[in-house]
Amino acid sequence: MSGIKPSVNEGRAACNVCPHGCLLAKGQVGLCRARGWRNGVVAPLSYGRLTSVALDPVEKKPLARWMSGHYLLSVGSYGCNLRCPFCQNHEIAQAGEEDVPWRYVAPDELVGIALDMRERNPRVAGIAHTYNEPLVSWEYVRDVGVLAHEVGLANTLVSNGCAEPWVIDELAPLVDAANVDLKGFSDQYYHWCGGKLSAVQECIRRLAAEPGCHLEVTCLVVPGRNDSPDEMRALAAWLASVDPDITLHVTRYFPRWKLQTPATPVRTVYELADVAREQLPHVVVGNC
Repeated sequence: MSGIKPSVNEGRAACNVCPHGCLLAKGQVGLCRARGWRNGVVAPLSYGRLTSVALDPVEKKPLARWMSGHYLLSVGSYGCNLRCPFCQNHEIAQAGEEDVPWRYVAPDELVGIALDMRERNPRVAGIAHTYNEPLVSWEYVRDVGVLAHEVGLANTLVSNGCAEPWVIDELAPLVDAANVDLKGFSDQYYHWCGGKLSAVQECIRRLAAEPGCHLEVTCLVVPGRNDSPDEMRALAAWLASVDPDITLHVTRYFPRWKLQTPATPVRTVYELADVAREQLPHVVVGNC
């Protein structure tokens, strides 16, 4: 593993990939269920273990202003370091290795599959790491990215952005496009989701600063939680301060997993998109 090395404390190893900093003993896995003890260090147990594979339009990621009309070989594994009650992919994101079927696909095999698809359809642009949280096995994103770039394929990321800065720095040069969830704009909201707002903000800053990475951001609007105009205005103003060219997706929530609050009114989504447009020129709505 490159980057900052995990520490060892009284026979336990500390994970340094995200702000949770799980301290694990032999046989334990972290909160994300994807990283765990292996030979005295915390390793990505989910590395290459794919639970989901599909060929998706770029627009589905969603990426509104990058390679429109093209496709990405989208892959996911299991595990996530957040616990959003409305998790859209909870069957895999909130699962561990014993909870879902998976198949090991090495980085070179995955790139080979994408190349075969591109030969049949020139509009296949590359690979997307998505569905669960890719950063809990960031090493796989890195290794696939290296090989993909060698053969002219794009390497893209759909993430909650809740990772330590050094992880983002390792990956940023290998990511051609990313969509990061900015779930809300308060510490209270992120506490509800089990994450840390400042970590996601730093991820967005670092990806935005990477010259080769096209960045878009998604905010899922949950009624009664993050749907105030003031919060959207603050969120959009902060994004504009990072890079006014960032595209913001204001997206409608639907009941999922543990949260059965009724779906966001369509009118609310459009009104909040208009609020965001006071600060940002590129704002789109989703799930409406």
